[in-house]
Amino acid sequence: MIHHIPHILSKEQVQHFRQEMQKVEWVNGKVTTGSLSASVKNNQQLPENHPFTEYLGNIILESLGQHPLFLSAALPLNILPPFFNRYENNETFGFHVDNSIRLIRGTRERIRTDLSCTVFLSEPEEYEGGELVVEDTYGYHEVKLPAGDMILYPSTSVHEVTPVTSGCRIASFFWLQSMIRDDADRYMLFNLDQSIQNLRIQLGDQHAEVVKLTSMYHNLMRKWAEL
Repeated sequence: MIHHIPHILSKEQVQHFRQEMQKVEWVNGKVTTGSLSASVKNNQQLPENHPFTEYLGNIILESLGQHPLFLSAALPLNILPPFFNRYENNETFGFHVDNSIRLIRGTRERIRTDLSCTVFLSEPEEYEGGELVVEDTYGYHEVKLPAGDMILYPSTSVHEVTPVTSGCRIASFFWLQSMIRDDADRYMLFNLDQSIQNLRIQLGDQHAEVVKLTSMYHNLMRKWAEL
């Protein structure tokens, strides 16, 4: 399932990110892709080991840990430190699928990539083209969100970034391993959690139906979670 997660970063944080990025020399984006994807990838990235990359990435990770909609939709177990990319002058990343296993930067630990994340750092009117196109069973979905918002989608999806024909598209991208491996199970838990939250507002935390559904949610988590 594809989720639009708004306000991961404030406009002030986005402006801060953009100012800091001007201090760093960007590198060829092929450095973080596999051999097959490299043939269709043409963009720029902040160096993955640069202190600014870690600094900016930590701001995103801290925000994610406090964002209830993200936590409900992703049920994250491990999140890879964020990367940052830039597209301009007809740069693009053709249709590809993300690597299934990735090494956590600076460690020997690997994670399974269940969900792919893109946080937009350019406003839609700042560039032409540059849509993230995600394919699922219902067709192709074009995504171009306000700066500070994030798109969350299954890493099994074939996707692309269309050519940026004018302006500049800047974003952060990363992957996570969820406690719930199966996308359909994760989506059912998300819908159940959202219903529980709405009922808590309407009926109160101690209402019998709220308690019953909350119990069901946690029992399903016990059944499906991988830790």
